[in-house]
Amino acid sequence: MTVQMRRLERRRRVRWVMAGTAVALGALSACGTRLPDSDFVQAGAPPAGAGAPAASAPAPGAGPAPGGTPLAPAGPGSATGRGPSGTGGGAGSAGTGTGARTGSGPTPAGNTASDTGVTATTITIGNIVSKTNPFDPRAFVGPAYGIQAFVHWVNAHGGVHGRQIILRTCDDQGSGDGNVNCVHQLIDHDHVFALVSNGILDYAGASYVNSKGVPDIGSQPIDNAYYQYPHLWDIYGEEYPRDGKQVGFHGELLGGTEVYRYFKTKFPKVPRSAGVVVYNQAASQRFGSSIVNGLKHEGYKVDEKVVNFALPDYDSVAIDFKNKGVQFIYDVIDREGNVRLCKALDDNGVDFTAKVLTPQSWDQAVGQDYSASPRCRSKLWATGNTRNFEDTQYPEVRAFRQQMAADGHGGTEQVSEWALEGWAGGQWFADAAGSCGGNLTRRCVEQFMNSGKDYDAHGLLTPRHFAELHSPPHTRRNCINVVRWVQSRNGWVTQVPDMDRNCFRVPLIGYRA
Repeated sequence: MTVQMRRLERRRRVRWVMAGTAVALGALSACGTRLPDSDFVQAGAPPAGAGAPAASAPAPGAGPAPGGTPLAPAGPGSATGRGPSGTGGGAGSAGTGTGARTGSGPTPAGNTASDTGVTATTITIGNIVSKTNPFDPRAFVGPAYGIQAFVHWVNAHGGVHGRQIILRTCDDQGSGDGNVNCVHQLIDHDHVFALVSNGILDYAGASYVNSKGVPDIGSQPIDNAYYQYPHLWDIYGEEYPRDGKQVGFHGELLGGTEVYRYFKTKFPKVPRSAGVVVYNQAASQRFGSSIVNGLKHEGYKVDEKVVNFALPDYDSVAIDFKNKGVQFIYDVIDREGNVRLCKALDDNGVDFTAKVLTPQSWDQAVGQDYSASPRCRSKLWATGNTRNFEDTQYPEVRAFRQQMAADGHGGTEQVSEWALEGWAGGQWFADAAGSCGGNLTRRCVEQFMNSGKDYDAHGLLTPRHFAELHSPPHTRRNCINVVRWVQSRNGWVTQVPDMDRNCFRVPLIGYRA
């Protein structure tokens, strides 16, 4: 699990970015940022230049989506969509009526080839994913599965204002050089209109994307670029200046304490004793300290344990937590480390209340990943700002699950909260593009993104927006969803009646980007 801290946000979440075996640290606050990617470089990373764009092939056994939309290879990346001959959209809606037009029927009159990557019948978009990275092949691929599924679904329902979406994907292999290559491939060769739902470990090409005025919408802010450049919009919404120069507020990012507040409210009779596990790495310790500060703000007694990244001794951590009566466990270590930590907690008979994960680890594979530590697994919780992908009573979640299955991505290795957020990023783009009608331009899309109005991806996200503040706020009302792993149901069970009302007015704590 885990990874890097994030940001300031308007009602949003706790999370971490897991960078597999090498540690990618994260934070727990509805706000925060990630670590600079240089902090994750370890032996075994691909050499410079090894990140050339790679083809994104269909998953084995994946067939056409409902409606016959194929996932077909196209050049160095891959294209998703029906191409120029795709059908148009008539009546119907991709969601809230904010602009993404779906349904069958002729292409709406008035559609023009109005901007780069746009014809009267198609919109070409790009997606960059650090799939074959030097860490963990599952770490960053979720958003790519989600956007592929959304493109299949929206095309099968008439497209966006009658235009079919063509999706070009590129695997940057988790390297800065590879990312630059992907950026140039998609922008200079494939002439994409926008980038959507990226999952990038090292966004070395971000300044070029920004300089070309290419909108990047609904992506995971694994890299600090999303707190810096004005043409980049992550999936959470931001209020940093994003002037292209400073990151955050003069190099400082903000994190809220709503997660810690939730658990002390949920378990009022449980001692406020928390443990935080970090690696002996500067970045991990820096963000671990921010979690410690947040917990202390909420009145917890905190035991911070530093483990050797190369030779971690999780048994010693577990024994110390047991002796000190730690009840709530947080960390800034990778997924493999979390699994081993859980095993040590079980082996040493540690009795605690909750081990808190974030959306990066909120996936269907938990049942098998933690099979060797069933007691710890039964106390896994996760928090975020998105609907639980298990809650198919919501139409948008149901459509996501059905399309993922149709694409051959319905298994435990693919279904995750990040995949659902990849879908939500696609919906955000579709609504922005649909608002432009027949005259689709980047300028129009950016006006939608910069409107300052709350957006919830048709109920998938807690409401969020983009605005520009020139000084950091001191508090924020943040809303979170909370789930718990229940083995008898082999899945995550939502713990709050309504994520949009599970809100807390909390302090925002600064930390260095």
